[in-house]
Amino acid sequence: MLINAELLLQYQKCKRRPFLNLRGDKNQQDAPSDLLLKLYQDKFAHKKKVLEKLSYQRPKFSNGEPKTAEAATFELMEQGVEYIYKGILTTSYTDEHTLLARPDLLIKQEGNSRFGDWMYVPARVELGKRPKQEYQVIAAFYAFVLAAVQQVEVETAWLMLRGKETRYRVDLEKWIPRMQEILDECIQTLYSPTPPEVFISRQKCSLCNWYSSCHQTASSLKHLSLVPGVTPGRYDWLKTLDITTLETLARTNPSELEDLPGFDRQVATQVVLQGKSLLEDRPLFLPQALVEQTITEELSTIHQSLLKPSIQYPTIIEIDPLVYETVTYTAPIELYFDIEAQPDLNLNYLLGVLVVDREHDTEQFYSFLAEKPDEEKIIWQQFLDLVWQYPDAPIYHFCVYEFDTVQRLAKTHRTPSKKVLPVLNRFVDIYEQLTATVTLPVESYALKAIARWLGFKWRDPEASGAKCIYWYDKWLKTGDRALLEIIKRYNEDDCRATHSVKDWLVNFFESQYD
Repeated sequence: MLINAELLLQYQKCKRRPFLNLRGDKNQQDAPSDLLLKLYQDKFAHKKKVLEKLSYQRPKFSNGEPKTAEAATFELMEQGVEYIYKGILTTSYTDEHTLLARPDLLIKQEGNSRFGDWMYVPARVELGKRPKQEYQVIAAFYAFVLAAVQQVEVETAWLMLRGKETRYRVDLEKWIPRMQEILDECIQTLYSPTPPEVFISRQKCSLCNWYSSCHQTASSLKHLSLVPGVTPGRYDWLKTLDITTLETLARTNPSELEDLPGFDRQVATQVVLQGKSLLEDRPLFLPQALVEQTITEELSTIHQSLLKPSIQYPTIIEIDPLVYETVTYTAPIELYFDIEAQPDLNLNYLLGVLVVDREHDTEQFYSFLAEKPDEEKIIWQQFLDLVWQYPDAPIYHFCVYEFDTVQRLAKTHRTPSKKVLPVLNRFVDIYEQLTATVTLPVESYALKAIARWLGFKWRDPEASGAKCIYWYDKWLKTGDRALLEIIKRYNEDDCRATHSVKDWLVNFFESQYD
């Protein structure tokens, strides 16, 4: 069996993926997403930027001819070429396996090898800014194969990351033994008669081309990885108690879980209630004591992050569970706020605000859009001008990103505190208030999952925050205004979805306490 670096990289992220790549039904794979394509483009651009500073040679060979490629690489190494780009190296690993390494660069340095008084060290170019474990393991894999080829131990391997410090030295004494452990585990998994157990982790799985297939498998099994709050570590502990189904989770007394690693009283209660909510397909209130603890912790965290600690961050929940007066409060005018950003440019290019006037039964959406990156300051001022027209209106948003971003924008553009602090004082995070008080029969507490459970529909079903990153990048390159229009529609729908969640929460409490 041929084992390459890509297979080892995949295994570190998901034990199931390399098995499916080798033995799965390719017809079940998803097409690459727009965001994944953008990441490929960004990595290519970063690699190009690194290489343009170097005088390198690339082995000449036809695709599909590894032996020819290996010979061409070996020839360049014998010649003592300073930098070799995308050379191919192989070595035997036990009697049944061949390791294939294709480092981004082989860098010549002083030393003794089979080639003479020089040797090579490997380098891998990565788009990330941090030397993640999986990067270092792959660099160690390159060094391991290279050592066998040039018949001398490699003491150094490099990661060329994005950022000021472009080179990171990998500690091979530490990472080669760890790499061999992972390699042996990977080989054992690939020989297994069945794929590893499915586990859906949206942050890790969202870009994988097996996501739909794995999610379908998980759904058919009602797998506990679909229960919010059940992480891989917590799932391992649940299995030790034979808690592997929604039924057994829902019947569990939270006190049985409180002392397990990764659990406490709050987590145990929430996870059990989440299982019960999904099993019964209905929303449930969190217990009073848990509501009080959650809200107190959230308010403490938010107060610490404010520009001035004296600000009182508003809450739509009274701690007394018999009243919850403020959760059912409906202001005459309410603002719903959502941001679209371009992380690569450190740019917030769209600030969208939905103004809901309940007294006059009107709704108006404002889209403050920076068509060029240098227009962020303009739309920031436009946003402030609008929200100051309604000085008493609460500003609803979903998750803390909008709150944090307003603080950053104020700092970046040197906005006076008197213009920002009263605005922040009106922010109300619907996500925090909802998750602090109720449990919903959903797989995720993302806005899309909750709003869709309520029946809300986005006008562009395939649109997402990730796709907006791709579309705005494409707009900057092509000037296609249709891309801006779909981004604005998506942003408006996010604001309206937040509105629908807030109204549902109000109605749910009113229905319980009327």
